[in-house]
Amino acid sequence: MSTPAPLTVEQDTIAIAMLRGLAMDAPFTANSGHQGTAMALAPLGHVLYQRIMRHDPNSPQWPDRDRLILSNGHASILQYSLLYLAGYDISMDDLKAFRQWGSITPGHPENGVTPGVEVTTGPLGQGFANAVGMAIAERSARDRFGPEVCDHHTYVIAGDGCLMEGVSHEAASLAGHLGLGKLICVFDDNRITIDGPTDLSISDDVAQRFESYGWHVNYLGEIGEDCDAIEEALIEARSVSDRPSLLILRTHIGTPSPDHTDDHEAHGLALGADAIRRTKAVLGIPDEPFWVDEHVLTALQERCRAAGAASHEEWRTRSQGRLDDAAAITWEASLNGRALPGFDAAVPTFEIGERLATRQAFQKVLTATADHLPGILVGAADLTGNTGAKLSDAEVHSAEQPGGQQIYYGVREHAMGSAMVGMAHHGGVLPVGGTFLVFSDYMRPALRLAAMSHAKVCFVFSHDSVGVGEDGPTHQPVEHLATLRAIPGLQVIRPADANETAEAWRAVLDYDGPTALVLTRQSVEVVTDGSAVATGIGTVLDATDPAVILLATGSEVATCVAAAHLLAAESIAARVVSMPSWERLNSDHREIRSQLTDSGAPVLSVEAGITQGWAAFADASIGIDRFGASAPGDEVMDHLGLSASAIAERALSLISESSR
Repeated sequence: MSTPAPLTVEQDTIAIAMLRGLAMDAPFTANSGHQGTAMALAPLGHVLYQRIMRHDPNSPQWPDRDRLILSNGHASILQYSLLYLAGYDISMDDLKAFRQWGSITPGHPENGVTPGVEVTTGPLGQGFANAVGMAIAERSARDRFGPEVCDHHTYVIAGDGCLMEGVSHEAASLAGHLGLGKLICVFDDNRITIDGPTDLSISDDVAQRFESYGWHVNYLGEIGEDCDAIEEALIEARSVSDRPSLLILRTHIGTPSPDHTDDHEAHGLALGADAIRRTKAVLGIPDEPFWVDEHVLTALQERCRAAGAASHEEWRTRSQGRLDDAAAITWEASLNGRALPGFDAAVPTFEIGERLATRQAFQKVLTATADHLPGILVGAADLTGNTGAKLSDAEVHSAEQPGGQQIYYGVREHAMGSAMVGMAHHGGVLPVGGTFLVFSDYMRPALRLAAMSHAKVCFVFSHDSVGVGEDGPTHQPVEHLATLRAIPGLQVIRPADANETAEAWRAVLDYDGPTALVLTRQSVEVVTDGSAVATGIGTVLDATDPAVILLATGSEVATCVAAAHLLAAESIAARVVSMPSWERLNSDHREIRSQLTDSGAPVLSVEAGITQGWAAFADASIGIDRFGASAPGDEVMDHLGLSASAIAERALSLISESSR
């Protein structure tokens, strides 16, 4: 295939004018949106899509495409317009339906909704950290499979707000430490926020900050309208192979509006009909909504499609020469976060009566199955051994060893969570990352966006209750399980013991989305065969005609077994039921729940967390509707009513209440 001819200066000028017109018209029509940033960044976007990036509008998911992430996602109309002009499956009607119900042009970019959108951005800084994860995934795959299979750049556009948010500090530091040479960030230095000029709130030297992180920094100055200069700067950044690049591009929000250039009101919906008309006069385009020059549009779309098809075919040829049958199977498994044959047989089982923390069991399961998971990348936020997110004898992932499967994130929960989402959407990596459950608060945006975008990430949260002990209430989660369960699409599994932990790992791989594994610090007795995980619920200790049903999760399952034995000593039959995952139960297995709990016997739920939500499953609940205390973990559990004797006593009173 021949390389398409370059666009003429006139075509560039008209294309940028069309982009700016669409950036005004779509938000105006929707009476909602952000015009100013999209207008200012039109030349940069045009250069990226038409001159710089390798991408294929006919095959948006081509594995070796360059990635572009719009971290300042409020400027989404720019990306949608660029995709339309590049020939993606986005129509003018889609642009006219901007921010409307059922459209593929939502208010902020969403993965899986709009062809060509890589990740779901919106909360500022998340996209920047996603891009760091994508660059990690690209380099990992390149090291493992060779540049013939994986060799591309990750571009991210970020604004002042993205770089103010704390997640950007963590992610930029990590990227510099790892030397991610194929990561290029363009900082839209428009010096405007919603409240006004940035000097109201910030006086950072962004260049010095990123230089201190180990980035290559290039201050581009006032070249925001010069396509050739922008292209030259991006090509220069591509030549830097040992560290990420930050290009600081001075822009003017609302350009070229005679009324709102450099006006903070242009961040939102500032341009009314008169202002749009005057701006279109400056641009030299007709005063009609959603105007495009059909000849230039055709040239843009044909050029991108032809260039994309040629790049895609060139990759297909060279990658096929690299991948034999076995390597191709491994590549596909890696891309999709799947296991190789032999995985099921490698999952270990544990003896009933054995005692170990579920975090320890998880590490054993990870290590036992790692050889069957070619894409696995395991790490933690400075809590590697503490959380079980550790592969025995794995090479450390580093600038020198990018194929290593054990990554050290440092004390950076924000960056870890968001980077893992980027890895998952990039493909080639199955990210597993651990921290304490109480610190899931730091990862809330990443958890939410992972669930929203179906990112296949395994979030490992250990030290799951007041059983943490002496560290006290600051480190003892009580409300966190409920907050995780409140996130739609996040699969939450709190295994009772080592066998349920092993089955939970299968569930992670089978699930099309993110999973939160919630694990104990303290040792717990193995009391299950693990089967409850598959359906979300299962019997651990049965009774033909139970007087009470004890329904529990996590370490409290074994405590309920002990309580059932105390009740049996008084000739009272109790059934113990483990319910490790509300999400798996509620999705497909309500009938199984009814078989286990609808015997007429009262149901008592037991969980070392707040009781919110348990009323849907139980007649009464034992939980912790307060903060914990500093003391040895078993003592805290006892004092807060989570001992076998306290559970048995409450069961007796519930039986009495139910018989009245």
